[in-house]
Amino acid sequence: MSIHTIIQLPDSRLREVSKPVVAVTDEIQTLVDDMFETMYAAPGVGLAAIQIGMPLRIFVADVAKGEEPPQPLTFINPEITWSSEALTEYEEGCLSIPEYQDLVQRPAEVKIRFLDRHGVQQEMHCSGLLATCVQHELDHLNGVLFIDHLSRLKRERLLKRFAKARRLKEVG
Repeated sequence: MSIHTIIQLPDSRLREVSKPVVAVTDEIQTLVDDMFETMYAAPGVGLAAIQIGMPLRIFVADVAKGEEPPQPLTFINPEITWSSEALTEYEEGCLSIPEYQDLVQRPAEVKIRFLDRHGVQQEMHCSGLLATCVQHELDHLNGVLFIDHLSRLKRERLLKRFAKARRLKEVG
């Protein structure tokens, strides 16, 4: 297993739409292991493959809190099959947009169909933080960032800030 570099805004790869996984091979399972190691090291509660430069429809998540034992979940070729009409608001952050959080409104509950790390079809009902995390990571697979759910003004300010920081990093 190895820790990968997480690509950050304004990297254009974050806007790529990820491709479906054709088969859950040993290489895919190794990628999943690497994604967990990268996510835990960051630390974060979710990570999409595109965030480490792999445009595949895979994300991992673990929303266990504090002293709870890890609850690693792997989602391959995920699709939301149902969303509640009730909405909830969470302060979201993103490993690809470090040191920035903002409130995002999303459906409070979702049902998701996916393949697990062994290629077995699963369906799961998600609520609370897991529902938010699943929707956030699935957005990544579609080239959408959580900041796209914010006002245009907030998003533009943030994009300018990250573009400026990148230019300063390249010059320095």
